[in-house]
Amino acid sequence: MNKMSIRFFNDREVRAVWDDENSKWWFSVIDIVAVLSESEDARNYWYVLKNRLKKENSQLLTICKGLKLKAPDGKMRLTDVLDSEGVIALAKNFPNNRAVKFLDWFTYSDNTIDGQSKKKAYTLFESDLLKSLDAGTVKCLQQIHAYLFGGLYDFAGQIRTKNISKGGFTFAPCQYFDVTLNTIERMPETTFDEIIDKYVEMNVAHPFMEGNGRSARIWLDLMLKRSLKLCVDWSKINKNDYLNAMRKSLTNSENIKLLIKNALTDKIDDREMFMKGIDYSYYYEENE
Repeated sequence: MNKMSIRFFNDREVRAVWDDENSKWWFSVIDIVAVLSESEDARNYWYVLKNRLKKENSQLLTICKGLKLKAPDGKMRLTDVLDSEGVIALAKNFPNNRAVKFLDWFTYSDNTIDGQSKKKAYTLFESDLLKSLDAGTVKCLQQIHAYLFGGLYDFAGQIRTKNISKGGFTFAPCQYFDVTLNTIERMPETTFDEIIDKYVEMNVAHPFMEGNGRSARIWLDLMLKRSLKLCVDWSKINKNDYLNAMRKSLTNSENIKLLIKNALTDKIDDREMFMKGIDYSYYYEENE
């Protein structure tokens, strides 16, 4: 059980671990209790609730089991977990206004385009695609995008042919993409500064109709791995800090360079690091 996941509900982490034998996710009870109770001491809240459920001979506790999950201090610690059925049953023990909102997120998030794409992203680590990609090329970025969004968007992997804007900013005009993307592709990627400059320019270009950020962050990591034997521990970069730095990078890239430099790690072949990176990358794209 080494396939880990971190999901986010109202900026709170919900840790999960994949069970290969039974082909399902197990979710941290403490994390879910923290979300549903809004308590600062979720562990004690669960202790009290668990004792009450025992007295009621609740079947929920027959579903609950103990597995090791990474704690905030970085150590693997035994914690109570529930499968999807158990999580839904647990939520019924909390005020309806909290439980309904949480269950809407929990039961439907995996069926959205982002949810399906995220599942595809997880499998990238085990696929042969990452090993075959020519890092830093436009084709590489297209292949990543096609893998993440194939079957979800009819334009998966295709350079956009319409102009788009976001937050009042208009991205690079598509009629000049032949020159623009060729220029970005030829940018050097030997040093850290060069790689981030290239990443920033590709963000300004925004070559796809949707899914640019999720694809480009994987593209960035591939360049860092090849040239510097490093990658980004995205969990060290706060969502709002990242989004603000990327906005500022349109005129000044110093903030995003500082954020990324402080989050670099040499764990380039670490599966958990990759999975965690995917979790945070998709979290950055969630609407407020």
